[in-house]
Amino acid sequence: MTDQTKGIAQHLQEQLGQVIFGAQDVVEALAVALIGRGHVLLEGPPGLGKTLLSKTFASVLGGEFKRIQGTADLLPTDMTGVHVFNAGNQQFEFQQGPLFADVVLVDEINRAGPKTQSALLEAMEERQVSVDRESFALSDNFLVIATQNPREFEGTYPLPESQLDRFMLCVSMTYPDKTAEAKVLEAYNLPEASHASELQRTAVLATDALQQARAELREVHLAPELLGYVLDIAAATRSSSSVNLGLSTRGALALARCARIVAALRGGDYVIPDDVRKVAPWVVAHRLLLTPEAAIEGLDPLDVMNRLLDSVAVPGS
Repeated sequence: MTDQTKGIAQHLQEQLGQVIFGAQDVVEALAVALIGRGHVLLEGPPGLGKTLLSKTFASVLGGEFKRIQGTADLLPTDMTGVHVFNAGNQQFEFQQGPLFADVVLVDEINRAGPKTQSALLEAMEERQVSVDRESFALSDNFLVIATQNPREFEGTYPLPESQLDRFMLCVSMTYPDKTAEAKVLEAYNLPEASHASELQRTAVLATDALQQARAELREVHLAPELLGYVLDIAAATRSSSSVNLGLSTRGALALARCARIVAALRGGDYVIPDDVRKVAPWVVAHRLLLTPEAAIEGLDPLDVMNRLLDSVAVPGS
């Protein structure tokens, strides 16, 4: 049974749905990342509620929320923290940066320079930061939600491939449909309208629910044939003439783990090919580095990924 896993997803949909309208797919992706101990990259234009979504997400988890604004002059120590001299005891003391939180929003990450972007690598992978040859542990449930503006926006830097690979999922947050946008306007059109009251009404997730959900994943069977399917998809990305850099082993692992979580969310006892195909756009596309020829043809990573998925034989078909 995967009742706790489904319960977490349902709880997130209910609580975040009170504040953010028309973003059910994004909330589902956040549930997958939370259970899978991964990080999320949100792509989309400004003004769609990505900051509010992240803040509400942290509130539902009952965790601490911190926000980092990506700018060209942002330094690595602005995120990690620094040692400050205390004149009282004549010692240097470490002052924690905003990375020391449960949910960290890195807003407009691609406006920060490559050196600053790379400073996140250790934190995202090892859940610790190193400052002045000293390591400091981060929260056990540390989760990064980074937002990225469309690449054609002025003043943006492309994320390094190693940085992109640290994000378990990449989700596009698009403009809401008319019905959802109407709800936004009705809820927040007055000058005194505030999100704070909505955040205070969110119900916090039970403390042991997350651990139980992760334990439930052991009951979801991933057959050797499905594991082979994931490996075949990874191999297809690496041998494609349209791809310079295919899916890494870390990416293949994320694909298998997320497929198992999605199977649990639908109440399944085992993973099916449709589970793999459902999470592939979130897990695979952002990790593909296309060839110049593919870019000239106007292809994007999602187009190439869909073509590759169609070319890989599906088990049992």
